[in-house]
Amino acid sequence: MENTKRTAAPQFAFVGLVVSDMAASVAFYRRLGLVFPEGAEEQPHVEAALPGGLLLVLDTEETVRSFQPEWRAPAAGGRVGIAFRCEGPEQVDAVYEELVGAGYHGALKPWDAFWGQRYATVHDPDGNGVDLLAPL
Repeated sequence: MENTKRTAAPQFAFVGLVVSDMAASVAFYRRLGLVFPEGAEEQPHVEAALPGGLLLVLDTEETVRSFQPEWRAPAAGGRVGIAFRCEGPEQVDAVYEELVGAGYHGALKPWDAFWGQRYATVHDPDGNGVDLLAPL
């Protein structure tokens, strides 16, 4: 009889971003409620726990090049989508205004999307789109 022992599937562990300025990125994601260790701004690699046991991992460009010397930052636009669910439409508007007021680029002003959400997008310091959303 053939051995039918199954191994567990790999488990999704983290979303990783390569950042050009660790302090700027940590400050941005802290404004969205993520908790990084004290002194994270000076580290080459930091992690913040997300709901459900996942992590948001930030690595400096130098850290990535230390093990992948040929790595280069993309020339245009991010290819990662990150979204934060807000408590309601009013919070989408408030968080968007707070981030834009702090100098971050507002890529898409809050609007009532046809799929039933209040939706907005702000760019993090590296140009990654960070969506803010809540059910209408």
